[in-house]
Amino acid sequence: MSRFDPAADAGPAVTSAAPDHWQILELEPGADPASIKRAFRLQARRWHPDLNGNDPVAEERFKRVNEAYAVLSDPVRRRAWEAGEETAAAGDTASDPFASGFPRFEDYLEALFGQRRRPRQDDPSPGDTAAWSETDAARPSGRNGSDDGQAPSGSRQTPGDVAARPATPPPTQASSNRESLVELTPDQALSGSRVELELADGLLVEVWTPPLAGDGWRLRLAGVAPGGGDHFLQLRVRTAEGLRIDGLRVLYQLDLTPADAVLGCQVAVPTLEGPVRMRVPAGSSSGRLLRLRGRGQRQGEQRGDQIVEVRIVVNADPDEAEEALYRRLRELEMRHG
Repeated sequence: MSRFDPAADAGPAVTSAAPDHWQILELEPGADPASIKRAFRLQARRWHPDLNGNDPVAEERFKRVNEAYAVLSDPVRRRAWEAGEETAAAGDTASDPFASGFPRFEDYLEALFGQRRRPRQDDPSPGDTAAWSETDAARPSGRNGSDDGQAPSGSRQTPGDVAARPATPPPTQASSNRESLVELTPDQALSGSRVELELADGLLVEVWTPPLAGDGWRLRLAGVAPGGGDHFLQLRVRTAEGLRIDGLRVLYQLDLTPADAVLGCQVAVPTLEGPVRMRVPAGSSSGRLLRLRGRGQRQGEQRGDQIVEVRIVVNADPDEAEEALYRRLRELEMRHG
């Protein structure tokens, strides 16, 4: 479980003292590897310099997040750090993998976790040296760095060697909105519920749904989709009996045959507390709303109603006798119309 301190919302502290890697990733000490990875993805996206162009301290915070993950995800380094033996500072150039610049956030995750990305036309061919590989993580190129494809000073290039070509600038990613379906029980919708959602790029989002939420509501998460688009959460609040929740109200659609709608009838209608008998008046058309008072959600002394909507349905495959009756009915309607 992540720790949340409102006073520390500005992000991981940047001090000259030995860093607390658990605090930087906002984790409790001893968190499991999966929690460490999720927390790292969240904090890395939060402080990556390309996503924080107007924050003068984002670069240093991103370095601290990277260092914290490198230590906590490595059992040997983690034991050494917990024993007070690892003292390398994040700002030390010799141990700083970002001294020459920062990679794109997506490329950074690909190299770190080995995720496969879709090939682009400007990707190197199998005979070329990749512009961004896992070994490049120690010396990323990008926003502040450069990679001119030249061999390191002091090394010799034999005629059979292939020099790395410069990385082609990535295309601008178009903004696109995404949507996810979130199912809630009536009780969760009534009081509000915590929803944890992992997006396609690994970003972990925690959202609290508002109290008295209803079926079909859409919640907007601004700017978290690829390219800065929005991610929408569509709420589904229904029961197995077909009841739909809308705040304190409960909605139900009642299917009737034409004969029952014309002549009226008594039917069993499901509610949150079990089925009840309801009388349908004669001459009820599709769309008519009938009210069951006090059969909705309860909150304190308040109690909503259940609204029953009549819908007339016909037999899609009538037999000869039914067809004969409908023909006779049509003749009577035309005669009296």
